[in-house]
Amino acid sequence: MGQTIAEKIFKSHRVDNPSEDRWVISLDAVLCHEITTPLAISDLMERGKDRVFDPAKIKVVIDHVSPAKDSKTALQGKILREWTQRHQIHDFFDIGRNGVCHALFPEKGFVRPGYAVIMGDSHTCTLGAFGAFAAGVGTTDLEVGILKGVCAFHYPRTIKINISGKRPPGVYAKDIILSVIGKIGVNGATDKVIEFHGPTVDQMSMEERMTLCNMAIEAGGTSGICLPDQTTADYLWPFIKKEYASRQAALEAFQALSSDADAAYDAVIEHDISTLEPMVTTGYRPDHVNPVSAMPKTPVDQVYIGSCTNGRIEDLRVAAQVLKGQKINAGVRGIVSPATPAVYRNALKEGLIEIFMESGFCVTNPTCGACLGMSNGVLASGEVCASTTNRNFFGRMGKGGMVHLVSPATAAATAIAGYITTE
Repeated sequence: MGQTIAEKIFKSHRVDNPSEDRWVISLDAVLCHEITTPLAISDLMERGKDRVFDPAKIKVVIDHVSPAKDSKTALQGKILREWTQRHQIHDFFDIGRNGVCHALFPEKGFVRPGYAVIMGDSHTCTLGAFGAFAAGVGTTDLEVGILKGVCAFHYPRTIKINISGKRPPGVYAKDIILSVIGKIGVNGATDKVIEFHGPTVDQMSMEERMTLCNMAIEAGGTSGICLPDQTTADYLWPFIKKEYASRQAALEAFQALSSDADAAYDAVIEHDISTLEPMVTTGYRPDHVNPVSAMPKTPVDQVYIGSCTNGRIEDLRVAAQVLKGQKINAGVRGIVSPATPAVYRNALKEGLIEIFMESGFCVTNPTCGACLGMSNGVLASGEVCASTTNRNFFGRMGKGGMVHLVSPATAAATAIAGYITTE
């Protein structure tokens, strides 16, 4: 019987099997940010275990509240700075060099096909776009990862989702993943890996694949994975060119990691997008989705473009194309946060920042703050936001606020109209 890519990663990283279903695997990277990691650091210090398994495999960023907004968030940053200095962790991205973790780390080449990666953040599954097993973990598992370079998981069971059909105009990766979650539900992949397959995925850029995998957790998935191909090798080439004789050699090595044709899946789901329309969430769960065309003209107070889901340069290009020459509605606060400094610089060079500002958007530094209601775009009770983020839980962007998840194109059109629309 063949193996899935997740099974291959587990077997190549196996350290121990406490039980048949419980595997301890070695880690290629432990990723850290200032919200969850200081708790782990403080606990390790209290236990007399202030050590790291390999400083070269630990990557650290301040990204949720950037710069600090109060003494508590300043302390979180201080703990990280002192820790990285104490253990000579080179890859620390402080204010000015920082960005949204799940955009910055792949941009730096820290994730490769076949890697096993953890982070104390649920959307770590984003990095599975590179053919890696990437999972968010709790504080205890993060501590063990930092200290020992291992993590325990249930043996991976996988759902295969074949996405096919010609993509209709105006439909983007965000619309596709919202439609997938709407189809299988928020518990449809609980404790399982989602493998994204099909001609639609094959034609996607790495940025689009990251959007797909980013929201695997919203269907309950442990990780989302795309099989590595030429697009993967091309994206990573600047970081791997000394390791492989050619891009073709890299591709062949990566493809050896791919799932076998006779691999066993818990389920295989066919998803034809040929008639898909732009989508929007309508309630307080990511599977509460409808076509935008079926949505009443719902007024919004704020439009947010950014996050680990849709804050990359391709996303900003799409939104700017809609906004060019337009003004946003007088009743709407428009906020755009490029996901990394490199995205910001590219947007500046391409004139995108000017388009956003001319239209009436506030352009901020890279940060995750608005997505979970911590900073940089928090909602007041009763306010409504059309957002390119990934969660629409009640109060997610601010106590009593309502979030409608949309693509960057829909977000831009909504900012102009003042209500949720694609026109």
